[in-house]
Amino acid sequence: MELTLYWSQHSEEKLEDIFNYYKQKAGIKTARKIVRDIIDYTIDLNKNPEIGQKEELLEYSEQDFRYLVYTNYKIIYWINHKKKRLEIANIYDTRQNPDKIFQL
Repeated sequence: MELTLYWSQHSEEKLEDIFNYYKQKAGIKTARKIVRDIIDYTIDLNKNPEIGQKEELLEYSEQDFRYLVYTNYKIIYWINHKKKRLEIANIYDTRQNPDKIFQL
């Protein structure tokens, strides 16, 4: 069963924040590359959705959150069986305070 990849509004806003940060610090070319690489890292996720590890910080949530790591970022997602889609919930910078991961 192949699932549709869905980016939540929150995760899209996080990508925009990442883009804006790197645009200021390293230039637009670098910002585009980093965001594109994060997105590309998730492309095949719908073919093997359980490849990511379970996110222990979110284990008490209703959803079974998993994550992939791309450089400094955790791509947090869950499988929505009801809607037959894989939902990217958050892009979390692992250099931040761990409590920020709860901002889904």
